[in-house]
Amino acid sequence: MSLTELKFIVAVAQERNFRRAAEKCFVTQPALSLAIKKLEEELNVIIFERSRTDVTMTEIGEKIVEQASRVLEETARIKQLAELGKNQLKGALKLGMIHSVGPYLLPEIIPILRKIAPEMPLEIEENLTANLETQLRNGVIDAAIIALPFDVPGLQYRALYDEEFDVVVPSSHHWAHRKHIRPEELADEKVLLLNSGHCFSNQVTQACPELSRKGEVLQGNSLETIRNMVASNLGITVLPCSATAERYHNPLLKVIPFANPAPTRRIAIAWRKSFVRLEAVEKIAEAINAINSDFMKTVH
Repeated sequence: MSLTELKFIVAVAQERNFRRAAEKCFVTQPALSLAIKKLEEELNVIIFERSRTDVTMTEIGEKIVEQASRVLEETARIKQLAELGKNQLKGALKLGMIHSVGPYLLPEIIPILRKIAPEMPLEIEENLTANLETQLRNGVIDAAIIALPFDVPGLQYRALYDEEFDVVVPSSHHWAHRKHIRPEELADEKVLLLNSGHCFSNQVTQACPELSRKGEVLQGNSLETIRNMVASNLGITVLPCSATAERYHNPLLKVIPFANPAPTRRIAIAWRKSFVRLEAVEKIAEAINAINSDFMKTVH
């Protein structure tokens, strides 16, 4: 049994495809398949059930892959520990972000990071909170920007800032000249939100329970797609304030704040308790705290 073989089975488990796993590991598919077959023979178990269209893990295979992920993470940690005496801010940081944060926060923090951590490029993974949680636990990513609550064994987080929500309507909408909107009023409109599974949609419906009970809700794949559907006069939406900043101004849309107390969310950075590049996490938090923006209220 070798670390290379463990890396192969983890890659296949993640990709659910031998060809893509081989490409990810920079080996040929026959070489990867042969190595996995050799490992299965050594362990005298079947790790993967193969068919022409799908690759699935056996019950024992799931446990083996889970343990292999831990072994690979601990191996990587040994290398990281060896680098501690050198520079924690040198080398790419794999940073996960939820879809409703990444496009709006990244343009703000990258110029700052280029100055305070110039040798630490970001490898970004945008995904749902549940998927980022899994990737974080398995060591696929190093840290993640998520919305609270986020209480996961083995992970810890640091709150960064609070962000209010805004209502966005077509410029011809009968609310266009309103100063404020009450959350319960959303239930009387056609509201466009992200697909279920996105924490932001859940937060909006929690702020307006009537929306789930009697409102008409349409779903989209991204906030930018939804913004454009609203501009086309399909309905209205709710966006985080980071997505309604001046740079996103559109004459076809009108942004209206909620009446106080406005719905809000708390954004945090999370990482594994075993992660050793804590200076890198601190630099991400420092860059976010250095943003001069009206959309966030820093958490102290």
